[in-house]
Amino acid sequence: MYLVRQGAAPGQAHVGIPEGLYEEEHGRQGFSGPSSHLYHRRPPTEWSRIEGPLRPRACTCTELPTPDQRTPDGRPVTILQSADARVRISRRRSTMTHFVRNAGGDEIVFVHQGQGRFETDYGLLPYEPGDYLVIPKGTTYRVHVESAQGEGLFLIVETRAPVTLPERGPLGRHALFDPGVIMVPELGPPPEDSKSRREWEVCITRDGEETRVIYPYYPMDVVGWKGDLWAAKLNVRDFRPVISPRYHLPPSVHATFQAGGLMISTFAPRPLETDPQALRVPFYHRNMDYDEVLFYHRGEFFSRAGIRAGMLTLHPQGIHHGPHPQAVAASKTKDQTSEVAVMIESRQPFAVTSEFETIELKDYAMSWSRP
Repeated sequence: MYLVRQGAAPGQAHVGIPEGLYEEEHGRQGFSGPSSHLYHRRPPTEWSRIEGPLRPRACTCTELPTPDQRTPDGRPVTILQSADARVRISRRRSTMTHFVRNAGGDEIVFVHQGQGRFETDYGLLPYEPGDYLVIPKGTTYRVHVESAQGEGLFLIVETRAPVTLPERGPLGRHALFDPGVIMVPELGPPPEDSKSRREWEVCITRDGEETRVIYPYYPMDVVGWKGDLWAAKLNVRDFRPVISPRYHLPPSVHATFQAGGLMISTFAPRPLETDPQALRVPFYHRNMDYDEVLFYHRGEFFSRAGIRAGMLTLHPQGIHHGPHPQAVAASKTKDQTSEVAVMIESRQPFAVTSEFETIELKDYAMSWSRP
């Protein structure tokens, strides 16, 4: 295929959009493959109704009751699942009385609220809001909650493929965040409760099944380790977005972690484009190769109204999404964003669980066609 241009289409994407028209990107392979830009007279989200499963969906994670919110030995709740990943919510109020080990995949834990520490085979990792914790497949761990800091809320992404850092290409390996800011666990003395009982449980999970292993001693007895496989931590404050003053870059430029067909990206505060002709909000698109999930952590989510911290949205492959029309006008008076959000892109379609439906915002799909 070669580049073709027809009708009222500017030469540069996302720049100089004719007055009264709305740009849409129709692309493959996320935002890196073949694509076209179509210029509509009406926003492509101005539908009158949607009938069928490929509709935008949203839920409020802070309203989901979870077993681990009620008891120390409770489990997180799955709200989305695909062949690439499971997305779960944990709302832990107290320190775990058992250990867990995921034999089915790596875990990326994003901390929305709460403070404490993850106790792992490799040592302790303190956590706070805005942290990503990467837990390799097969790692034994438990979560210690600092009760004075209130309930913890964690977004957990379980990936079948190993979690890696994306290739940065010409940007170099120090772009977005330097590997030097990644925190390594530190070994230390056993916690105070290590001698509080005669038996300790390790719960091993794989493909939805659990195996309980009981030890007659405290199982976290590692006194040293070496290697290039270990639990790690990164905070969003160390994420430095790549920007262009003259061109609105696609979401994929913010890629933070990769796991096979899964991408996790970070939207962090950044300056807006200064070129008066450049689009300053996300463009309309109907991404054909990924389901897109966004978890909103904090800040003002300026691309559309009605979004609050702790909400999660799902936009399936093939259906449009983009900014509310009024967000385009509002962006002209701002010079930077304040939002922090996590984007999860899965090549395989996400299925919504019944738990998601209990906290779903039922009118979310129609909110795109209204101011």
